[in-house]
Amino acid sequence: MRIGVVEDDDDVGAALVEVLGEYGYRAERKSRGADLLLGHRGYDAVILDLGLPDGDGLEVLRKLREVSAIPVVVLTARDDERSVVRGLRIGADDYLVKPPRVAELMARLEAVVRRATPVDQTGPGAAVVTGDVRVDLAARTVTAGGAEVDLTQKEFELVEVLVSRPGCAVSREVLMDRVWGDAFLAVSRSLDVHISTLRNKLGRPGLITTIRGFGYRWGP
Repeated sequence: MRIGVVEDDDDVGAALVEVLGEYGYRAERKSRGADLLLGHRGYDAVILDLGLPDGDGLEVLRKLREVSAIPVVVLTARDDERSVVRGLRIGADDYLVKPPRVAELMARLEAVVRRATPVDQTGPGAAVVTGDVRVDLAARTVTAGGAEVDLTQKEFELVEVLVSRPGCAVSREVLMDRVWGDAFLAVSRSLDVHISTLRNKLGRPGLITTIRGFGYRWGP
């Protein structure tokens, strides 16, 4: 399991990476919140400090939660009730105060990973059928009225993310992060152009609905 350790203190970061390695994890240390936002897809869970050189860790957590449900354990020197409550409400799966007891940290990390629910509930081999449109996730094909729709890789990936939550709105940030790999650098206009082209190719008005100010939804 790959663990991202976001910690600006060199000694603390090195100690955490070493301990995690002893417990069988593959740990990688980052010192800035921006590094986590750009590379979170490479981890299965994150240990996050709040005192970071490029900003408040709570703001980093808030931005991360816009695009990812990855398990996050906050590990910080902040022990005031306000910080704890804010961290948990923003989206931390657990909150520990430094210095942690190693066994407890490992147990809490294991617990949040167990509780984590994958975003994509359809499964890698599933097919999603909406009216006469069929999306085969294993074969990576889409048919409408029995005829195959010729989609680019990006267009299919957009469909794949949308059908993972049929009937539910998917934010622009999640779509850009999952398809372009980085919601914080991707050009928003590219998403709109791809969605427009996708709608034209599918020829099914109303299949992809715009949720104004938020994102898009697959299905009624």
